[in-house]
Amino acid sequence: MEKSNLEQPPLFLIIDDEQAICDSCAAVFAKDGYKTETAMDGKTGLEKVQQLKPDIVFIDLKMPGIGGMEVLKEIRQIDPNIVSIVITGYGTIESAVESMKLGSYDYLPKPFTPDELRSITKRGLERRRLLIEAESLRKEKETMQEKFISMVSHQLRTPLVAVQEYLEVILGGMAGKVAVEQKHMLERIQIRISELLSLINDWLSFSRTDRSKISQKFKPLDIVSLLNEIVNFMQPVAQENGIDLKVVPTNSILVVNGDKESLRELFTNLISNGINYNRQEGKVKIALKEENSNIVVKVSDTGIGIPDKDIPFIFDEFYRVKSKEVRGIPGTGLGLSIARRIVEAHRGTINVESKLGESTTFIVSLPKGR
Repeated sequence: MEKSNLEQPPLFLIIDDEQAICDSCAAVFAKDGYKTETAMDGKTGLEKVQQLKPDIVFIDLKMPGIGGMEVLKEIRQIDPNIVSIVITGYGTIESAVESMKLGSYDYLPKPFTPDELRSITKRGLERRRLLIEAESLRKEKETMQEKFISMVSHQLRTPLVAVQEYLEVILGGMAGKVAVEQKHMLERIQIRISELLSLINDWLSFSRTDRSKISQKFKPLDIVSLLNEIVNFMQPVAQENGIDLKVVPTNSILVVNGDKESLRELFTNLISNGINYNRQEGKVKIALKEENSNIVVKVSDTGIGIPDKDIPFIFDEFYRVKSKEVRGIPGTGLGLSIARRIVEAHRGTINVESKLGESTTFIVSLPKGR
């Protein structure tokens, strides 16, 4: 039974191993016209949360079996819009702070009066209403964004591709002889259209990088095999630019939980940067290692580097370093923004280390898979 709003009477769940607490809270709520369910332990409570999707859950921290902190953590995974309120007779500032970090909305120490219970419940219901409204607005925004993306893809990209194809026909001489001066002008038009298409494609990719949707496609995958696939695919581009591209060999099988296609886009982007912003006879090296509970991937190049003043901004949308070294290198300023979104969707981090005129290393840390 799923509830998406508070139009029907709110449902409360009390998870507490004291029968007296469950009965007294249920009696107060029944008097006020609210529906109540109870559970005497964390395991039963979580089963009821999953089944009933209550509006507010009151959780005792000290219970046999699954404790209150673990219950809080699991509720946030089941539905982050459920309001959790901790009730306990062993309250401390430290436990209150910890419970808030795990998603608790408020904290009610035992013993409490019916009026105190009513007061905190009233605030909890208002919080629940605001969360549901925010979720509704978020979904509405996503729908509008998807429609807009579809419109951009069809109304802008499709005609530009058609123009590009016509230019190829003309430049190939299949529509008649083209004068040298005309050919140069058409080639410049073709370059500009390619840049515009690249911008549109990057923008579409950026707009579609939805963290929640990416996380729904997580599977255990061997990150070493994925990187070897990407490097093999990109070798012709690297060789064309005189770049030595390789993955440092490792005998370990390093597994992360992730979406293969978005991780492919992430590392393809970083390796492409390493090739494009490198020097002739330069190198791009990808190294992997386990570090505590993470897999760390370093993509290093021997290229032109990034000025210190630009490093804080390189992951911002449409930001590009302004220097004579990068003036002729095509780009939209969205690639690293997309990379950061993908990494954050995988609950990881991405950082950069760079020495101007010498090297750049992007460091991606992803949680180890199981």
